[in-house]
Amino acid sequence: MTPTPEQHPAPHPDSAPAPDPFTPPRPEQARVQRVHASLFRIAERHAATDEQRRRQVHPAVLGPHEAVRLVSFLLSGAAQREDGEPEVDRADITAALSLVPLVRGEMDELETGLLQMARGRGMTWQDIAFGLGLGTPQAARQRYERLSDRTAVAEEGPE
Repeated sequence: MTPTPEQHPAPHPDSAPAPDPFTPPRPEQARVQRVHASLFRIAERHAATDEQRRRQVHPAVLGPHEAVRLVSFLLSGAAQREDGEPEVDRADITAALSLVPLVRGEMDELETGLLQMARGRGMTWQDIAFGLGLGTPQAARQRYERLSDRTAVAEEGPE
């Protein structure tokens, strides 16, 4: 039995098909959509079980990025204090702000390593630019070079 037009109406001429968040129609819009899709994809594929999630966090030590995020979430109301837990005070905020450069340095090192591994797996600078939400392969390569310079200086330390 063939469906009637009422059962399956033709798409409206102005309606666009559901966007694929990993295909670049408009880079700025696709990147926003990819953030959610990326988190979901990685969580579903690599953090679906308690055991898989434990790989990411040391159970006895709070990592710098987790500490900054926790203070931020408590301040914004995205996380609620537990019974008996003190309110976030100025010293907590100062402590979190003090960790931001360390977190930024860790992110720079992670990004540099990920870019190196992406290139090692045959990804082009265009592929990488798309993933980073940058407009050109040149911008991606320049970003990598800046990160490499920053992380090399950080590893050498002050003189």
